[in-house]
Amino acid sequence: MKTENAAELARRQGLNMFTAFVLVCFHVGAVAALFMFSWKALAVAVVLYYITVGLGISMGYHRLHTHRSYKVPLWLEYVFATCGAMTLEGGPIFWVATHRMHHQFSDLPGDPHSPRDGAFWSHMGWILWGDSNHNNTKMLSKYAPDLAKHRYYVWLSNYHWVPISILAAGLCWGICLRVVFGLHITWAVNSATHMWGRRRFNTRDDSRNTWWVALVSFGEGWHNNHHAHPTSARHGLAWYEFDPSWLLIKVLKAFGVAKAIKVASVNSLLVSEREAA
Repeated sequence: MKTENAAELARRQGLNMFTAFVLVCFHVGAVAALFMFSWKALAVAVVLYYITVGLGISMGYHRLHTHRSYKVPLWLEYVFATCGAMTLEGGPIFWVATHRMHHQFSDLPGDPHSPRDGAFWSHMGWILWGDSNHNNTKMLSKYAPDLAKHRYYVWLSNYHWVPISILAAGLCWGICLRVVFGLHITWAVNSATHMWGRRRFNTRDDSRNTWWVALVSFGEGWHNNHHAHPTSARHGLAWYEFDPSWLLIKVLKAFGVAKAIKVASVNSLLVSEREAA
């Protein structure tokens, strides 16, 4: 990817009408769900939120598929990826490729979603403008060649809408409200955690530790920790930094399922500092 300004390129390409239409429909459905409240519907939404965002995005797409912070059997990788596809955030190859580009050009020209191009842009504008590459698996595979070797990941990337369609029977609470809430939480990691919060590590970008994002994103809000140590499976490095995904990885380790786990600590040096030492 050329290191041109991603926001300027996407804005020249214009608003993606299909993506905008789909997101508007889901937001309308999410608002409608508020007027059809039941405790059963809320419970379904909460459980699905954990399965899709907690297991699918935090445990799967992010820490496992993108950064390879730990290892699990291939069948469990596929389960996590399938859960991630149900978030409406694209297939695993699209998500991984986009996030790897974010780390390569973090808050620099070429970053797909930097707040330096505007808070709204980093939150959801980058999804709404420009060509949709969700199904451009061939182009994106060069950023995720490890995933492109698996036929299942290629299939899931091309047909990432299939798992959520199967769940459509849940309608407003189980699908619309849960998806919209999950989208905005993931987008908040792209936007809010590069604008607000504390910086423990002096990284070259604007990443910050944002506690309120961490609470609802299963630990993803400890973003400055993550940018300082991208391959660490543990994002909440201090004892008070709640990181549910790290706790689950520890449970998987105890049962012998998760292996080769990479872990940083509060006192770990930045990669640049280790190279200079």
